[in-house]
Amino acid sequence: MALHLHNSLTGEKELFTPIDPNRVTMYLCGPTVYNYAHIGNARPAVVFDVLNRLLRHHYPHVVFARNITDIDDKINNSAKATGRSIKDISAEYAQAYNEDLKQLGVLMPDVEPYATDHVAEMITMIETLIEKGHAYAADGHVLFDVTTYDRYGELSKRSLEDMLAGARVEVASYKRNPGDFVLWKPSDATLPGWDSPWGRGRPGWHIECSAMAAKHLADTIDIHCGGKDLIFPHHENEVAQSCCANDTHNFANYWVHNGFITMSDQKMSKSLGNIQLIREVLAEIKGEVARWVLLSAHYRQSVNWTPDTVAQAEKTIDRIYRTLSDVKHLAVDDAVGIDTELLAALDDDLNTPIAFARINQLAKTLANAKDAATQSRLKSTLLHSSALLGVLQTDPTVWFADKQAGGEDIKSQVEQLIQDRDQARAEKNWARSDEIRDQLDTMGVVLEDSPEGTRWSMK
Repeated sequence: MALHLHNSLTGEKELFTPIDPNRVTMYLCGPTVYNYAHIGNARPAVVFDVLNRLLRHHYPHVVFARNITDIDDKINNSAKATGRSIKDISAEYAQAYNEDLKQLGVLMPDVEPYATDHVAEMITMIETLIEKGHAYAADGHVLFDVTTYDRYGELSKRSLEDMLAGARVEVASYKRNPGDFVLWKPSDATLPGWDSPWGRGRPGWHIECSAMAAKHLADTIDIHCGGKDLIFPHHENEVAQSCCANDTHNFANYWVHNGFITMSDQKMSKSLGNIQLIREVLAEIKGEVARWVLLSAHYRQSVNWTPDTVAQAEKTIDRIYRTLSDVKHLAVDDAVGIDTELLAALDDDLNTPIAFARINQLAKTLANAKDAATQSRLKSTLLHSSALLGVLQTDPTVWFADKQAGGEDIKSQVEQLIQDRDQARAEKNWARSDEIRDQLDTMGVVLEDSPEGTRWSMK
């Protein structure tokens, strides 16, 4: 089947038809780099990495942009609190973000625009909005007048009349309407700023993405992605300013939004103290395990991060890598294509749960295959198919070696116990053999006996 995506703009699952099949464009709102990213920030990066891979399977040329927001009050506050420069803070955490995503198997985007490199484009877009009567300057600020765009609220399914009627008492006297949002704001001497027709200042958050997407992709792009928490106000405001500045009907033809992460059935929040940084997670488990968990639920639904879901993902991956290890002597045939059932699942609005079920079925079939020709074909199908999900691309030997490298003391202890168990089995001391196996199980060690000897890994 052809690719279908749930479009937040229409509320329907639609056939994906690109503007130009030879240049498919996609934009994802990236991080605000004032601290290390948490695991919730990783979900859109991982989910839309799968969409990026899928698009590249279907189309000859994809341009994927994921921005870095390095102009923000949170960064400014961090600079004041730490005494560090804003540039140093944003550079450190942008690098850390990409390092974290690399461990999660996320491909780098084709374009990674930084907001600070596009202030000139933002100023030009703001000037255009003023000229066309959609924005106005007041008290050093420039604001977008939401009443000038009759489709405002269409993406978020909010009525402008209801939004304005339900607005709280307006504290900003320079606003014409409570719902008007900032395009440009003044900066004092302690804040970063750029010269503009409205005085020294800095751009608002929303205008950044509109300007960067227009420069690197197009005035109207194919797909805009992000977490569903960004639908309003960020994405709604992007639509308004982009369509008004560029005289287009749509800013993006398809809006695709992912759901949240819950931590043991609780929403992640600072007040609950259950926010985990990506690098904290990666200190405990391998990136591929984390990626598997993040993709285990359909992207539009919440994914529940629990010790059980993590343990189950690791157990599944270990089992499949053991199967791949058994056929590591067989070459991968590049002529063998992607499994049609798995591709159909991903084409059906990125149905990763069904795709993973198919991965498991392929692995089980491979494990039970007897002749080399069938094993080679199944191995090739499994690896080519799982590449669309960004998993199972590590050499099995490396995978298990990394798992065993949890500490030389533990490694030597495990290997000594395995030798003791082998000796007990040779002496037919089955009670002692079982006792050692139980001891290893308590340590979290999984044993696999084979003609070549006993292999082990950590649970």
